Amino acid sequence: MTPDSKIYVAGHRGLVGGAVVRQLVTAGFHNLVLRTHADLDLTDRVAVRDFFNDERPTHVVLAAAKVGGIYANDTYPADFIRENLEIQTNVIDAAYRSGVSKFCFLGSSCIYPRMAQQPIREDQLLTGPLEKTNEWYAIAKIAGIRMVQAYRRQHGFDGISLMPTNLYGPGDNFHPENSHVMPALIRRFHEAKLAVAPEVVVWGTGTPKREFLFVEDLGLAVCHFLAHYSGDEHVNVGTGVDVTIAELAQTVRRVVGYTGELRFDTTKPDGTPRKVLDVSRATALGWQAKVTLEQGLALTYRWFLEHEDTYRG
Repeated sequence: MTPDSKIYVAGHRGLVGGAVVRQLVTAGFHNLVLRTHADLDLTDRVAVRDFFNDERPTHVVLAAAKVGGIYANDTYPADFIRENLEIQTNVIDAAYRSGVSKFCFLGSSCIYPRMAQQPIREDQLLTGPLEKTNEWYAIAKIAGIRMVQAYRRQHGFDGISLMPTNLYGPGDNFHPENSHVMPALIRRFHEAKLAVAPEVVVWGTGTPKREFLFVEDLGLAVCHFLAHYSGDEHVNVGTGVDVTIAELAQTVRRVVGYTGELRFDTTKPDGTPRKVLDVSRATALGWQAKVTLEQGLALTYRWFLEHEDTYRG
C-alpha cells in the first residue's frame, strides 16, 4: 500500500471499522472510501456491484457485520446468519470482479468449536460442534473464511482473513441487552454507581474465561497484515491472555469506581467455558497487542463518559 492507495473500509461507523479508519489515517493513508448504511446497503447485491464498479478501490477491509451478544444471537438467529452471509458474499465477489488488489476479511473467535483445545490454534477450525448461543453468526463467519480461500485458490484473489478475539473500546455498543459482556458491564456498573445501588448482577457463574483485545490494537493489526501478509490461512488476532468473567467484573468495577457488591445470576447462560487464542502465528508475522486490559478499560470508560448522551443503544 502507498499513501495514495484507495482503501474502502466497509462498516467504518462500527467498533472495528472505526478503529481501522483511525489507524489508517494515523499511518498516513488519506484516500479512504467510506459509506454509511444509508448510502450503501451491503445486503443489496446490485448496489454493491455498482459501488465497486464506480469507485474501484484497490484495497478493501470488510468490517461490516451484524453483531451482538448472547441474548441478541439467541433471539435473532435468522437475522444473524442471513445478513452476514449476504454482506460477505456481495462484498467479496464484487471486490474480486472489480479488480481489488488486497482484501481483508474480519471474522471472530466464535468460529472455533465450543470445546476446542486451549489456547485455540487456527487449525482447530471445523474440528467440533460450535457454541450454541452464537452458532448462526459463527457459521456465517466460517463461510466468509472459506469464500476468501476459494476465491484465492480459483481466481488468485489476494484475500486474507483475520480472526480477532473479543473486542472492546471507543465506539462500542452499550445497549443493556444487545451488547457484548464488556460494554454491558461498563454500563451496568456506571448506572449502579450513579444510583448508589447496593449490588450489580452479572450473568452466569463468573467462572468462564475470556480474552479481550482493545479495538485500536486490532486496527493496527489490520494495517500490519494488509501490508505484510498474503496467505491462504486465517490468522488469530488477540492477546493470548484470558481472565475469568468474575475477574473482569472486578476490574470493571475498579475502573468505574463502583463500591457496591457483585452477585452472579447462575440461572443465566455462561456460554463457552474458556476461549483464548493461540496468537503465535500473528507474533511470527510481526504483530503483537500493546494495550493491557486495565489500560483499555480506562480508555473505553473515558469514551463512554464523553458520549454518555449519544452512545449507540
